[in-house]
Amino acid sequence: QVQLVESGGGLVQIGGSLRLSCVVSGRTFSSYAVGWFRQAPGKEREFVGGISSTSDVQVRYADSVKGRFTISRDNAKNTAYLQMNSLKPEDTAVYYCAQCRTVLAQTTPAMYGYWGQGTQVTVSS
Repeated sequence: QVQLVESGGGLVQIGGSLRLSCVVSGRTFSSYAVGWFRQAPGKEREFVGGISSTSDVQVRYADSVKGRFTISRDNAKNTAYLQMNSLKPEDTAVYYCAQCRTVLAQTTPAMYGYWGQGTQVTVSS
């Protein structure tokens, strides 16, 4: 049984930082890309970024978070991270991690077979 468990969400002020973690169990973590998505109320789930499982690590980001968010992974800990800096109110959403069906991160949710339960991030003034 594959499980993804996110943690690290919470309430933060504008300009603040948070680091989300995603622990994966039940499936070879190092063999698949990991993606981060978010969903705000009334909006579709959107791609935030993702990290490949290849030896030459490739990371991709949505334009809205480039330069502010950083994705990394620790295969020894079966954990992926989403470091979020310079947070804005529009970053408020439920954040999900997901394990991709491929070695390179994809932007389409349908390419991800396993999802975490989500963690709420709220950015307030």
